[in-house]
Amino acid sequence: MSKVYFADIRARSEGTSKIKKIKKLFDEAGFGDLIEEEDFTAVKIHFGEHGNDGYLNPVFARQVVDKIKEHKGKPFVADTNTLYSGMRHNSIDHHTVANLHGFNFSVLDAPVIIADGLRSQNFLEVEIGAKHFNKVKIASDFVHADGMIVMSHFKGHEIAGFGGSIKNIAMGCAPAAGKKDQHSVDIESDNDKCIACGTCAEVCPENAIVVEDFAVIDPKKCIGCGECITACPVDAIGMDWESEIRPFMERMTEYAYGAVKNKLDKVGYINFLLDITPECDCAPFSDAPLVRDIGILASKDPIALDKASYDLVNKQEGLRHSHLEKNYKPGEDKFKGSRDHTEGTIQLTYGEELGLGETGYELIEI
Repeated sequence: MSKVYFADIRARSEGTSKIKKIKKLFDEAGFGDLIEEEDFTAVKIHFGEHGNDGYLNPVFARQVVDKIKEHKGKPFVADTNTLYSGMRHNSIDHHTVANLHGFNFSVLDAPVIIADGLRSQNFLEVEIGAKHFNKVKIASDFVHADGMIVMSHFKGHEIAGFGGSIKNIAMGCAPAAGKKDQHSVDIESDNDKCIACGTCAEVCPENAIVVEDFAVIDPKKCIGCGECITACPVDAIGMDWESEIRPFMERMTEYAYGAVKNKLDKVGYINFLLDITPECDCAPFSDAPLVRDIGILASKDPIALDKASYDLVNKQEGLRHSHLEKNYKPGEDKFKGSRDHTEGTIQLTYGEELGLGETGYELIEI
């Protein structure tokens, strides 16, 4: 079984701070062995959408940068542009948001790189020969990196159920065209629920929605990004979950495999089980957490790491006055308690089939 290292959230001295725990997890998980002298090593992290405050603290990323330098690697901190409209749709605005959120050289002591270029045009095709894709589109700077440390805020997601390391490298290492490949779902509006507020039309990057008495989505223009699903205040927009969810999850997982295929033995993963919100950090807001803060986990196996994270979240008592509608008891699935239509574990089982990792793990507390 893969080893997953865990540090809980409690701290009563300088030596047990989160900063010290990140460095210790790096060492215990053997991430130093992944780095050779002069290796270009990406620190993959989400900079957070403008208005969101649930993204990872840039000071956490600095600890990983320092450890990479300690092992004589050359770190850079990176993400890719988004498919949907917003403040991270191109590299200029993306850099602006990253800087506003503290992801800059003075904090990180490393350059910030938007890995897919100015307008998300810089990518390479990686052959994977999988069920949905023979080739996947991966941002060129991630492909050219010698290794990678993936830092993920583990939380809920509107379609994927939950997002951790797998989703971080799947969506986060893909250009806009690759994100479009993964989503590619048929979005529908429920006219009975729709209040014609126009929020969906405002966030649509393709102007595919017209609102009169209710929202009308043009299937020829819609790219399936799902931004309208997250934005709708009355949950009037969705898709045929029964038919769409599995193919979406499998496409996403195939992209995760393609993102690291050329460096499978040179990638380390860290999940932060802090501020476990129901939405991705792509949302321009951060809702109340579903459960209490738990801790930080690290592993060389993203499947085992996400499975351990998922299990630890579900062991918690769910927080009232959150997005949870059920499954409050320890042992119940908190992500399905938030959105019953999701099937987040498909990314784990399908990832194991692809050879990305294994669901069996040994949890080692440090």
